[in-house]
Amino acid sequence: MLHTARRLLTAPALAVVIGAGLLVAPQAAAAAGVAATVDVRGTLRIRTAPSLAAPIVGAVHDEQRVTVECATRGTEVRGSQRTTDVWDRLGAGRYISHAYVRPLGTIPSCAAVRAQAQPVKVRPAAVKTAAVKYTVGRIRSSDGRVNVRAGVSLTSPVRATLANGARVNLVCGVVGARVKGTVRTTTQWDRLSNGRYVSHAYVVTPTLRLCPGAPRPVQTPALTPEQFIARSVAGAQRGWREYGVPPSVTIAQAILESGWGRSDLSVADRNFFGIKCFNGKHGPLANGCHTYKTQECTKAGKCFVTTASFRTYASQANSYRDHGYFLRVNSRYKPAFKYTRSANKFIWTVWKAGYATDPNYYTKITGIMARWGLYRYDTWK
Repeated sequence: MLHTARRLLTAPALAVVIGAGLLVAPQAAAAAGVAATVDVRGTLRIRTAPSLAAPIVGAVHDEQRVTVECATRGTEVRGSQRTTDVWDRLGAGRYISHAYVRPLGTIPSCAAVRAQAQPVKVRPAAVKTAAVKYTVGRIRSSDGRVNVRAGVSLTSPVRATLANGARVNLVCGVVGARVKGTVRTTTQWDRLSNGRYVSHAYVVTPTLRLCPGAPRPVQTPALTPEQFIARSVAGAQRGWREYGVPPSVTIAQAILESGWGRSDLSVADRNFFGIKCFNGKHGPLANGCHTYKTQECTKAGKCFVTTASFRTYASQANSYRDHGYFLRVNSRYKPAFKYTRSANKFIWTVWKAGYATDPNYYTKITGIMARWGLYRYDTWK
């Protein structure tokens, strides 16, 4: 059963209250670490930083005992225990989301551990909070207002927006979802003095330090269209051999649905088609499920926040193969498989069966196939 964020405040474990009056971090707990148990379907990934976009360096399994050194903030995650942006540090450069952790004691904050804080035996009102040091930056955007988010993911809740030229108070940088912006393409997100985050892709600033424990962000250009297509061919052609979906269709759908591999799902989870988990099951080709908060809108234009669980993959090729498997085993798309050697007829039949509600979906897909010469990958071998 999934729990709400309220569970975080009532759990016996986490005394990480950032921005509130009193924070107590016993030295004994900080030195020895806090025992905890993992509660996850399958395995939980260990990452180099508190971000879903950070590199994976290992995994822990369900009911495994771990020792948590301290806790810090990062990407918000909805897990089996709670919804939270708190991450638990297992060691240097090793973090897991607290959303899947049942601790057996009070976990100190990483900031308190670094400072070797002593218990404070005074009223919260009497505690003086040191001023946050920050660097002043400016927003530069030709894409409209820039979102300020609760975490470093494109699915983290939007807390505010900033206009072009707005001043921002920047504390440090962390690694998060890759964003292509007006200033640069980067995985760096800047933590603001109020604890929120804005993508560095839209920020002009002097040199900004990295947040403690954060790996260096990647600030390299995204793949060119030609590079993205080249990386797609093998998986798409294998998907055709195994399941019968024309490679040109698979590649074109990946381009449209992942934005040339720049979507948050494709960056964090290698999910290029937005395929969801169903009843907690991810099928034979995915390696897990990742639950996100999403915004849905009715035909009347009324929007609301809900949650959705998406499949995660070990490789781009596996995502492409699973796209073929998904279409093959879904009975509504069965008529399309009469046209496994006719790409246009195949995608037309899939679209008419209800794959997408966009009235221009077929035109968009076939337009991409023609413009980028994707038919040449339909080798039928």
